[in-house]
Amino acid sequence: MRLDKFLCDMQLGTRNQVKEYIRKGSISVNDMIIKKPDFKLDEKKDAVAYLGKLLVYQSTYYYMLHKPAGVVTATSDKQDKTVMDLLKDAAGRDLFPVGRLDKDTEGLLLITNDGELAHNLLSPRKHVAKTYYAECSGSINEEKIKILETGVDIGDDAPTLPAKVELLTQADMTYTIKLTITEGRFHQVKRMVEAVGGRVIYLKRLSMGPLLLDKTLPKGAYRPLTEQEITELASYNN
Repeated sequence: MRLDKFLCDMQLGTRNQVKEYIRKGSISVNDMIIKKPDFKLDEKKDAVAYLGKLLVYQSTYYYMLHKPAGVVTATSDKQDKTVMDLLKDAAGRDLFPVGRLDKDTEGLLLITNDGELAHNLLSPRKHVAKTYYAECSGSINEEKIKILETGVDIGDDAPTLPAKVELLTQADMTYTIKLTITEGRFHQVKRMVEAVGGRVIYLKRLSMGPLLLDKTLPKGAYRPLTEQEITELASYNN
């Protein structure tokens, strides 16, 4: 890898900026000052430093975001604030959200630049489980729960795949559930609840595959995934 590309990948600056650092003698490789931007190095073995500070190369980045309501799941938007606006200071190039949460939906969102991992998690063939907490208006009973769990007609070509429902609370024309689905259809949770006569008034994603929303993570905040979380995601359904 070229030295200037290495430094850009490390987000040390723009291509012009890192070339200036190199020309000024601010960059060393294996304790030797290098002044050629096209110097070739092994990013996995060579020790690169900026003003004496070691730069550890990382090509892929993984973040857990606690998405708040009111922001859209997109890399850019001309009208609304996006989830990527919440990660402006995050390290890593070409980051993007894995899957979508509706603008009014909160909860777990994975942000990464690992395209292969994202493909595996989103592939319809993988049937990655996603669990949601939903506050609903309407009534619920064993028959409706059975319909949700066995597959419900939401107006698509085929009924939804079997789901798992956990009834948490039930009151007069309101109830809360945990709903685990293995698909990612448009507004799926809301449409499933509507199909049994209810309406979702609050929705929050709690998990995606083995990745669980960190309960200590405030809304709008993010953190890097742990090594264990990355390993579990990478091996999930492979």
